[in-house]
Amino acid sequence: MQSLTDIRNLLEVRGLKPLKQFGQNFLHDQNQIRRLVEAAGIEPGDRVLEIGPGTGALTEALLEAGAEVIACEIDTGLADLVADRFGDQVQLVRGDCLGAGRRLSPDVEKVLGDEPWSLVANLPYQAASPVMVDLLMHQPRCRGQFVTIQKEVADRLLASPGEKARGPLGILASTFGTIERIGVIPPSCFWPQPKVVSAMVALRPLELEQEIDRQAYARFVTMLFSSRRKQLGRILGRDRRLPEGIEPSWRPEVLTNEQLIALFRLD
Repeated sequence: MQSLTDIRNLLEVRGLKPLKQFGQNFLHDQNQIRRLVEAAGIEPGDRVLEIGPGTGALTEALLEAGAEVIACEIDTGLADLVADRFGDQVQLVRGDCLGAGRRLSPDVEKVLGDEPWSLVANLPYQAASPVMVDLLMHQPRCRGQFVTIQKEVADRLLASPGEKARGPLGILASTFGTIERIGVIPPSCFWPQPKVVSAMVALRPLELEQEIDRQAYARFVTMLFSSRRKQLGRILGRDRRLPEGIEPSWRPEVLTNEQLIALFRLD
């Protein structure tokens, strides 16, 4: 498994360096890498999508676990590095993992095919939220997401009703999935060190007893929280009928998932 020295050397030989524009902070702590792979429960033959493989530190661990790895890398130099190091052991997709509408790119979808798969990745910070939402909302073959993200994003995912961090991201994640914080990762585990603390989370899809229009629901929740400081009566109109137990004086962040769904169904 790669050490920090290995990562530096791999980049130096090719004249490469971490690029801020792509949010490149390479996870080099081998214990954290093992922890992520173990949390994902990878078994031989499992299909895994890795976004932003970098120099391949996590890729190596996934291959050692027997995973069939599909790696998407936007950085041309790093994509060449991954191709040279792993050859046909890895199916490499060159380019942005996100396409039109901040959805998973068609190139990635084509390689993933029709078989179930999991996301296991040290996600670039700027891609984390849209990737996680898209996989949960629109990718039924994704069996789970096991990722490193900013701790602030993890806090939003896990926020309970009434907490300031509660918003559309956490509501959608907890409505359509189960969220687990695997651990907190200090900046020293990355190179270059980010200015923020990271977290490792597991997001597993959840089937609702009664399915709803997920895209319409996402738009509804986003609309409510675009005026999160206003009372429901002001957002929806004083004449709007509300479900039993919900008061027009309440603000959106105090509503439970069940109450939000009930409100949506009356829309």
